[in-house]
Amino acid sequence: MAATINRREAAALINSLTAGVVPRIGLRHIAVGRQPEVNAFLQDLSTVEDGGAAFRFVCGQYGSGKSFLLQMIRNNAMERSFVVMDADLSPERRLTGTKGQGLATYKELMQHLSTRTRPEGGALESILQKWISAMQSSIARQNDLKPGDPALVDAVSTGIAEVLSELSEMAYGFAFATVIDAYWRGMKTGDDGLKQASLRWIRGEYANKTEARRDLPVDSIIDDQNWYEFLKLFALFVYKAGYKGLLVFLDEGVNLYKITHKQARDSNYEKVLTIFNDTMQGKARYIGVFMSGTPQFIYDERRGLFSYEALRSRLSDNRFSTQGFVDYTSPVIKLNQLSSEEIYLLLERLCQLHSSYYDYECKLGADELTAFLNTVLTRLGADQLLTPREVTRDFLGLLNILHQNPDATFEGLIHTQEFQVKSAEKNPEQIDDAVEDLFAEFDI
Repeated sequence: MAATINRREAAALINSLTAGVVPRIGLRHIAVGRQPEVNAFLQDLSTVEDGGAAFRFVCGQYGSGKSFLLQMIRNNAMERSFVVMDADLSPERRLTGTKGQGLATYKELMQHLSTRTRPEGGALESILQKWISAMQSSIARQNDLKPGDPALVDAVSTGIAEVLSELSEMAYGFAFATVIDAYWRGMKTGDDGLKQASLRWIRGEYANKTEARRDLPVDSIIDDQNWYEFLKLFALFVYKAGYKGLLVFLDEGVNLYKITHKQARDSNYEKVLTIFNDTMQGKARYIGVFMSGTPQFIYDERRGLFSYEALRSRLSDNRFSTQGFVDYTSPVIKLNQLSSEEIYLLLERLCQLHSSYYDYECKLGADELTAFLNTVLTRLGADQLLTPREVTRDFLGLLNILHQNPDATFEGLIHTQEFQVKSAEKNPEQIDDAVEDLFAEFDI
């Protein structure tokens, strides 16, 4: 772990990891292993940067590091000048639904739109202003126009139309270009209402076309059925605005698996298929879509993606992967357990992080870390159920007790019956998932 970690990052890491959630910053300080998986994603980023598209599923049990890996790729992508957006799927946020769940997902993605200079989200207006300001300066220089010259408004509008002409060939492209032009005119003339209307339209906040037509010269809106088409438009736009492309991260895909109504579930899987086909067949450009979920979400033939035949045939494992080889070009990346060496390295970094944040010297050496590692690895079912989240929370809990209670000893805590009992406790849902995994391919 880098010694230069600042307190803001350290606090975010400590608080998030202790609570069992993935921090959004500072991940590089505790990242271990997963190098082949990371390399596969970096290859996807290169594909998107070259004008292509990518789609990946990240598959793993609860706490296995799916969200962590996606956040790490997200942060890396921002450093490489990509625009990123992310959302957690939920009962209220799906890919499509009769109650606007697909549009809710789009709104969440736009809310979390981020760039290197706006990593916390809300980057829509800064992206628009950066691009329009650059275009305004370029056109003013080319035509020898002053910033206050009335002719500049029309000249920039013409420039916007020329640059976005490629978008007009795509579905809803003309409406999108019209709204971008409306934003420019509102920005230049001081019409804040026109600017805000343009932003509302791009964010998908208009309830109907009549309301949108009242504020803007458009005859369409972003809704539950077409929101993905607008993501493709936005991906091409951010490329023209000087970024490498657009990356979309959808976490908690298991919420699609949990939809009880088969027709509603299949409608969402059909949307997955549409996005998958678009990216794989070259219909989309400068966009990458990454979704995470449990093995059940993908491989369950009753309710998972494999219950939808068109997806099953596309996502099936490479036949030769069953012989101990891993194909990292597959649409599905499976997260295996971290090795003992990788877990040991994680413990070292957590110890450094904790002592750095609380300003003390961590006295746990190789013997203590090895003893802790052996304890968690010998738990009942550790070969199937031990996850980085579980190890991290336990170890940080141990460090907290040792730091807050000077009289406590490592040996005294690690060998207590309470720790041993808690070590054996598991999330019942996690146990069910693991057992179902073991018999997933068992047929009578």
